[in-house]
Amino acid sequence: MSRNIEFSIDEYYHIYNRGVEKRIIFENEDDYSRFIGLLYACNDDNSFNARDRRKGETFTDFVLKELKRNKIIVSIGAYCLMPNHFHLLVKEIKDGGISLFMQKLSTAYTMYFNKKRNRSGVLFDGVFKAQHADSDEYLKYLFSYIHLNPVKLVEPQWKEVGIKSKKRSKDFISSYNYSSYLDYAGQKRIVSKILTPKDFPEYFSSKAGFNSHIQDWLSFDPSRDV
Repeated sequence: MSRNIEFSIDEYYHIYNRGVEKRIIFENEDDYSRFIGLLYACNDDNSFNARDRRKGETFTDFVLKELKRNKIIVSIGAYCLMPNHFHLLVKEIKDGGISLFMQKLSTAYTMYFNKKRNRSGVLFDGVFKAQHADSDEYLKYLFSYIHLNPVKLVEPQWKEVGIKSKKRSKDFISSYNYSSYLDYAGQKRIVSKILTPKDFPEYFSSKAGFNSHIQDWLSFDPSRDV
């Protein structure tokens, strides 16, 4: 399968993929943690050696606290991991950077996943998918779309019928550790090192502005005319 899109430096892209045959690709906390750590470790023009970590040190702790990167190859603006798929918002900052980053990320995670389960074969559904964020409006929308993806876990039909419990949905995404939502909402986390927000437009002048923007989406009424 080929991808009918060319990546250009200083342009923004929505990157996503799911498990082959829609299978679960994040089965437990360790899986989520490994992929999040790889978002940081694979974003380098050099390879990394996880064998350098201390005895008892987790992979994620090692890469986020001790791994010395040379030079990042993409800028990451947002991410969200769901049980059977993931979303990334990235900016091409080096020619071929996105393709290299995704090749390293997909290979490293598949090797980890297969080894842990004594499994072989592909894990992801073909080549990763990409959409060019070619307008300011669409790019801003992607920050909401990506961060609100976990709402589907508690309100599967929210986009079609609206949210039944806004508080439940807000509480859920506010405790969901597998996306960059908490970083934009103001929580101080070491995983914030994954993001390079300075390379993206400042749509939200404050944490309160971001939270207000998300709240507007949680109040979305699909029956109204738009």
